[in-house]
Amino acid sequence: MVITAVLVGLVPIVPAMIILTLSQRHPAPEKAARRLVLGLTGFNVVLLLMAIGIVFIWLAAPTTVLAAGPEQQQAAVDPYASLAAAISTGLATIGAGIAVGNTGSAAVGTIAEKPESFGRALIFVGLAEGIAIYGLIISFMILSR
Repeated sequence: MVITAVLVGLVPIVPAMIILTLSQRHPAPEKAARRLVLGLTGFNVVLLLMAIGIVFIWLAAPTTVLAAGPEQQQAAVDPYASLAAAISTGLATIGAGIAVGNTGSAAVGTIAEKPESFGRALIFVGLAEGIAIYGLIISFMILSR
């Protein structure tokens, strides 16, 4: 369940990475490759920190549940559903932040050169922002099971 939620939470990051690579085209391919590798390295650091947090929660949660006692347990609920929902929302929000940052800066540059392209630029920023909404919808689907 948790692995499925993490993989589903990673799905919204794919469009963000595509937008990131398309918005940072450079004439020199080695510079573009270097920036992409640095971006993926930063992304891997974020995933590592999240994995450390998951391990910490996994190790800390059983003692907390046992200390609560049997009267606290009302129904058979998946104890990791809220964790899976948080991971999917968090990863989608990180992806949306990357996408909105890049499309927003490109939109400001475009509007500075051609003010009549404001509406089109705003649509692209809104599409990038929709990535976070996808993660939130997946979280609601996980929690409503």
